[in-house]
Amino acid sequence: MAWVNVCELADVTEDIPFAVELNGKQLGIYKVGDEVFALENVCPHAYALLTDGFVEDAVIECPLHEAMFEIRTGKLLGGPGQRNLCMYPVKVEDDQVFVEDKEI
Repeated sequence: MAWVNVCELADVTEDIPFAVELNGKQLGIYKVGDEVFALENVCPHAYALLTDGFVEDAVIECPLHEAMFEIRTGKLLGGPGQRNLCMYPVKVEDDQVFVEDKEI
């Protein structure tokens, strides 16, 4: 397991998440207050990148069919999302965002 630098903290705002691919997995990096979260970025219902959706009050809404997920937990809040999102461990050091990659 290793920590992989995926972006700078400045690349992520509360309104605009950051999309990244890590070992073939699409991830969305989100900021809520001073906290940073990494979630799977492909909606479980139908292929759509959640980072292209609408963020409000720590909730991401899928741009395709309006499934809604809580950013802090990945929990499905409504819509056709089918399941909660997978979350990935995140740490921030020296204004760099790192995600734990369990495949390295």
